[in-house]
Amino acid sequence: MGSSPSRPKTLSAAFVKTVTEPGRYGDGRGGHGLSLLVKPMLNGRRSKSWSQRVRIGGKPANIGLGSYPVVTLAAARAKALVNARAIAEGRDPRGGGVPTFATAAEIVIELHEPSWRAGGRTAEIWRSSLRDHVMPKLSRRRINEITVGEVLATLLPVYQERPELGRKLKRRISAIMRWAVAEGHREDDPAGPAINAALPKRGATVRHLAALPYEDVAGALEKIEASRAWPGTKLCLRLIALTATRSGEARGATWDEIDIDAATWTIPGERMKTGREFRVPLSPAALDVLRSAEEYRDGAGLVFPSATGRVLSDSTISKLVRENGIEGTVHGLRSSFRDWCADTGKPREIAEAALAHVVGGTEGAYFRSDLFERRGALMDAWAGYLSGAGAKVVRLRG
Repeated sequence: MGSSPSRPKTLSAAFVKTVTEPGRYGDGRGGHGLSLLVKPMLNGRRSKSWSQRVRIGGKPANIGLGSYPVVTLAAARAKALVNARAIAEGRDPRGGGVPTFATAAEIVIELHEPSWRAGGRTAEIWRSSLRDHVMPKLSRRRINEITVGEVLATLLPVYQERPELGRKLKRRISAIMRWAVAEGHREDDPAGPAINAALPKRGATVRHLAALPYEDVAGALEKIEASRAWPGTKLCLRLIALTATRSGEARGATWDEIDIDAATWTIPGERMKTGREFRVPLSPAALDVLRSAEEYRDGAGLVFPSATGRVLSDSTISKLVRENGIEGTVHGLRSSFRDWCADTGKPREIAEAALAHVVGGTEGAYFRSDLFERRGALMDAWAGYLSGAGAKVVRLRG
């Protein structure tokens, strides 16, 4: 990426077109709260979107005005002026501009579709599942008017018949609601954590599933932290979750594989299922785990030695999960991560590479040179999700 022009006092069409430095750029004093938000994407490009910061009824609010270049600077200013006049007249400019659930769903699908697998069926699956199970109740409802009760009434019949589909629909509704929050249409996600207690628990019909829903991983780690298990075992499980590596790769990790300064863990080929050396980018959260593990460092060189100084056994770490009532396996954490990638629109080839799966053909050849950096951005985002709002995690301590 080239360097961006210096930050102007007011925006210009040339600046909006050429700016690449991430950040929020205001349109000066006469912009009626208009700003341009520039954000990096995992594919290396930049997204640019307009928002307007206003006060409605004495309360601050953000009004989304669309994305550039579909909405030009001139068009964004015109929208901002119309909204400012409405507020001055005592009206809420969001009233007529708040989309229905059906419209919002289509916007979210279109936003994610470029990052989904080319030629894949992800967008089709989203549309058909929402059409068949959600739209009959919610399609015509304004996105800001939908309540937790309405979402619950929509999901319950699906959970009772097809629980796995119910969980997928919940995640899709939540993605649409989070977009609405970001656009200033509402302040909460009615398909988020608040609804979990009211939905059926994972019963006997789904106990065979090895993977936790990704929204449950943070809570599982928190439960593990509260247990009285050996600290090394808890730290090892935390690193597995944060890096989406296999249990054996983490249990057998040695300090000479770790480069704290470079935030890299290099697993030799003889310890990899593929037989090839694999570099794991370490997020700040993963580095915190390793720094905590240094307290238990001994002459054997293992990062996570057992209480007896040997390599942790697979049964020991699996027992930790099982005895804390977590309905999933250690290996299933990799599937939880992969589901999160799919549902949040992360590039398929980067997600697969993060799991040390081979990306073949011309696609793999094209991305080979920059996968490590892009995997690093992906793992940072995953760690952020596990420690973010609605996914509280208590940091594992020795």
